[in-house]
Amino acid sequence: MTETKEAKALNSYTKSNELFQRALKVIPTGIPGHLGPVQSQFIPTSAFPLYAEKVKDSYFWDLDGNRFIDYMCAYGPNVLGYNNDTVDQAAREQYDKGNCMALPGRKQVEFAELLVDTIEAADWAFFMKNGGDATSFARMIAHAATGRDKVITVQGGYHGVAPWTQPITHAGITEGDVANNLIVPWNDAAAVERLVKQYPGRIAAFMATPYDHRVFADNALPEEGYWQKIRKICDENGIVLIIDDVRCGFRLDLAGSAKYFGFKPDLTCYCKALANGYPISAVVGADSLKDAASKVFYTGSYWSSAAPMAAGIACINELKRLDGANLMIEKGKKLTDGLVKAAAAADLDLKVTGVPSMFYMRLTNDDSLMMQQEFTAECARRGVFFTSHHNHFINCSLTDDDISETITVAAEAFSVVARNNPGRLNK
Repeated sequence: MTETKEAKALNSYTKSNELFQRALKVIPTGIPGHLGPVQSQFIPTSAFPLYAEKVKDSYFWDLDGNRFIDYMCAYGPNVLGYNNDTVDQAAREQYDKGNCMALPGRKQVEFAELLVDTIEAADWAFFMKNGGDATSFARMIAHAATGRDKVITVQGGYHGVAPWTQPITHAGITEGDVANNLIVPWNDAAAVERLVKQYPGRIAAFMATPYDHRVFADNALPEEGYWQKIRKICDENGIVLIIDDVRCGFRLDLAGSAKYFGFKPDLTCYCKALANGYPISAVVGADSLKDAASKVFYTGSYWSSAAPMAAGIACINELKRLDGANLMIEKGKKLTDGLVKAAAAADLDLKVTGVPSMFYMRLTNDDSLMMQQEFTAECARRGVFFTSHHNHFINCSLTDDDISETITVAAEAFSVVARNNPGRLNK
């Protein structure tokens, strides 16, 4: 069994902090976006490392040599295990032949064929780089196909960082960027019907994640019949049904998260686990939208890079060989059951929501969420990497020993939280 951190000194981050001070001089906020201390969920920041030095399987090591069992998986891309030999070898072989070339390579066609053969709702595939590239392209296809201006999305849903995806209150966003967005609550098909009546002939698309996995809130699965109702509304009103499978994709079902929930979308967006960390994303869709997709001008200098496509082919084939989605669900269930039990032993209530391969967890003893922050901070200090208010990810390389060590560390962290918050314990 892997040696635990329990008897060791808590992690310190001297080298991370030194590098961050250098970064502040040359990079806005030092570490931009959600990976840095300004906009992150690493609270308090002093409990977490700021930089990684190396990775392998389910682990990363920071600049100070601390090893972490990683349940963020690079926010999802690590699906097989970091530095997977099979995927990396496929990428290396293609790099040796050529990556960014004057023309696309054969891997583009081979990868598209594989996705069409793998994903239930895919008749074609189109490749780009980021998840936000995919959601924006899908939206453009819907506008091109329907000639309509409005798009319905779910309140709190995350579809990237393009201006249309962000609230008007965010810096740099104008009213025009979000003027055609219509927002509904999750699991509320009646609200969608009301908007369809309010804006007859103007709604191009309904876009949502397969289940509600927003941050700072319990995740929510679709209610019985929800997606079938949405599918019917879209069919009856000429609305394109778009699924943002960027985060869930291949952790619920290799044939698509829509298959897991029993419906068929018109367009599906992928990224994250598509190539085990190599930079590529995709939109797959129905034949009925192939012509519209062909007409949209959408491209990038590196979108035909061949090595990430070779990595993607190897990744999907490995996930098939391992029955990866079911394997990760099984591992996630074993982990979360153990975490709930460890919390209960400390008189705390840990609520786990979502699908076990991509779970969200929250201590219900404290509505302010500060106890949850304290718990994840104590785990980080002991070598288990959770974040406070985001869903977490399972990857196929996670071992039973990793899970056992995680539960041991979590039990110690729960004990610290319980000692510090005696008035909030379960009665």
